[in-house]
Amino acid sequence: MKQLLFILLAMLAPSIAFASEATHQTIDLTSHWIGYAAIAIFVLAYTLVILEEQLHLRKSKPVLLAAGLIWVLIAWYYGSHGMPHAAEVAIRHNFLEYAELFFFLLVAMTYINAMLERDVFDALRDWLVIKGFSYKALFWLTGILAFFISPIADNLTTALIMCAVVLAVGKDEPKFIAMSCINIVVGANAGGAFSPFGDITTLMVWQKGIVQFSEFFQLFIPSVVNFVIPAFIMQFFLPTGKPTAESNEMTSIKHGGLVIVALFILTIITAVSFHNFLHLPPVFGMMLGLAYLKFFGYYIRKSGRTEIDKSDIPNAHAIDDDFDIFDKIAKAEWDTLFFFYGVILAVGGLGFIGYLGMASEFMYGQLGATNANILVGILSAIVDNIPVMFAVLTMNPEMSHTQWLLVTLTAGVGGSLLSIGSAAGVALMGQARGYYTFFSHLKWTPVIALGYGASIYVHLLINS
Repeated sequence: MKQLLFILLAMLAPSIAFASEATHQTIDLTSHWIGYAAIAIFVLAYTLVILEEQLHLRKSKPVLLAAGLIWVLIAWYYGSHGMPHAAEVAIRHNFLEYAELFFFLLVAMTYINAMLERDVFDALRDWLVIKGFSYKALFWLTGILAFFISPIADNLTTALIMCAVVLAVGKDEPKFIAMSCINIVVGANAGGAFSPFGDITTLMVWQKGIVQFSEFFQLFIPSVVNFVIPAFIMQFFLPTGKPTAESNEMTSIKHGGLVIVALFILTIITAVSFHNFLHLPPVFGMMLGLAYLKFFGYYIRKSGRTEIDKSDIPNAHAIDDDFDIFDKIAKAEWDTLFFFYGVILAVGGLGFIGYLGMASEFMYGQLGATNANILVGILSAIVDNIPVMFAVLTMNPEMSHTQWLLVTLTAGVGGSLLSIGSAAGVALMGQARGYYTFFSHLKWTPVIALGYGASIYVHLLINS
């Protein structure tokens, strides 16, 4: 029972590095009261995270507090035993890893917000609405678009965009909305699994250098299988007919919107090039890409003037385009970014205490790599896949490249098994409240599980 508790906690608790990587000796505190206190603090914090919707308490708050308290306990113990700098070395290493993730995501979020402000995604939504597609065609279109957009725009943003389309056209068919939301979640998570930019977990694997950029595309066919099998079965239960568009008006993309899309693609290419050719962390390429957007934002502000004769208008500068890059940065998902900090640092402490080593020995030593990696995907449906993948990366078990690709796949698509298993599912439960619920998703979990199992089989068949 104690081993099972440690496994669950380890999956909940990522740690970027063990202090054994440093020059300081570590002390096994897994059976010490400090270890138990750290576990209690983290479990309480994560419970509050799970109850975020009921308590209306932002998820970053409890984990930020837990991070501080756990490292205070560790630092106090080591300091009292003549090793005052051991905790400092470990936490600095953790923080450096987090900083790379933070700035990478911040740039990506800034670009997405810039495209939202330029109405790029609204134009896509309106185009789909006014085309007069049938319910079945919209079901497939939104799912396929979610699959192919999420590798670039991330699965959460993609799911929200496609859900807006479904809500706009299917308000008279609640069943269509619920089933389409399920399809979008599965498609977005599957699409994000074969790209370093599609999900936080794939980004972490790539930045760690375990899987190279081009190698992620070996997961393309398994990801397609994961998406297509549930969609193919679900389509037979969709309502017939097609929705009627209330308006034929289409949102126009604002000045520079398509250029920003191109700059985002160029930024991704820059990040990949930094990693592959210059052997620099991808985050530095992303920060260079932010400079692209900053300079283009300056151009938009100066060139986006109306054709009105300004000589007759007082304070003519007021009609310049109000595009502000710092406004886009300010609208990043700060709660999510701070949540990542809290989880990584809080449970980085649990890894430093010694729990992850114990879990790794049991899972990958006794269960075997394949069974352990399949279990990782199932756990990611119950717990968020980000801490699960952090835990695996920290354990760094000895396994083949095929197995590393397998755990990348399962951690990415396993969250589709339940609506609470991924950020996309949680977000859509809020956006399509009353239509898409935990139980409406649970009804189709056996079908999604077929796709999950088939994708694993296909991966082992073609990539071994």
